[in-house]
Amino acid sequence: MPKVGMEPKRRADVINATLTCISNHGIDGMTLEKVAEYADCSKGVVTYYFKNKDNLTIEAFKAFLAYYGLKIESEIENTMTAGEMIDVTLQHILPPYRDDTGKRINVSQLDGIERMFIPHEDQARLFLQFFSKAMLDRNLQEVVSKSYTADIQGIAKIFDYGNRTGHMSVEDPQSAAYGLLAMVVGLSFFRVAGIPPVNGEDNRHICEEYMKRFTKNDK
Repeated sequence: MPKVGMEPKRRADVINATLTCISNHGIDGMTLEKVAEYADCSKGVVTYYFKNKDNLTIEAFKAFLAYYGLKIESEIENTMTAGEMIDVTLQHILPPYRDDTGKRINVSQLDGIERMFIPHEDQARLFLQFFSKAMLDRNLQEVVSKSYTADIQGIAKIFDYGNRTGHMSVEDPQSAAYGLLAMVVGLSFFRVAGIPPVNGEDNRHICEEYMKRFTKNDK
C-alpha cells in the first residue's frame, strides 16, 4: 500500500506510465508488470489503484480524452471571440505537427494544467490504439460516447456564442459542432494512417475551410 499522502501522485504516475506503455507497446502489449516498471513502483501499487488491466485501460483512456478538454478550458478566455475559441480548440484536438522529442507524457493536474503534455507522436499512437480497441469494446465505447457528447455540447455553445455576438452565422449549432468533431476524428485517423491531402498540406486546413462557412467578420 502506498504511503499516506502519496496516493494522488502515485495514481497519476501509474496513469502516465500506462499511457507511455500503451504508446510504446500497444494495448495488447501493455501489462501490469510493464506499467509498474514505467511508473517505478511495484505491481502491487498498480493493482491497489486499478484492479486489473481492463480497469486500468479504461481509466487511462478517460485521462487521455480529459486531457484535451482541460487544456482547452484553461486557455479559453471570456474576452475571446468565438473564432478565437474555436482556434484554441482545434490547436489541441487537431494540433499542428511539432518536434517535441524528449518530452514525456503527463496528464496529471497535480502540478498545474499548463504542465500537462502529450507529445505529438504519442498522441497519434494513443489515438489509434484506443479507438481501434473501442470498436470492439463496449466499455471503451461508453467512454468515447460520454466524452464526445460533452465535446459536441461545448463546441455548440461556442457556435451559439458566435451567433449572439454577431461574429458567426450558424443555423444549427449542434449539427455544426457534430460535423466539426466528426471531421477532426476522421482527419486524425488519416494522419495516423499517413494519408495526406491531395495538395500535400497539413490536413488542419480542411477544418479551417469548414469554419469559413460560418464566419462573418470573425477571424
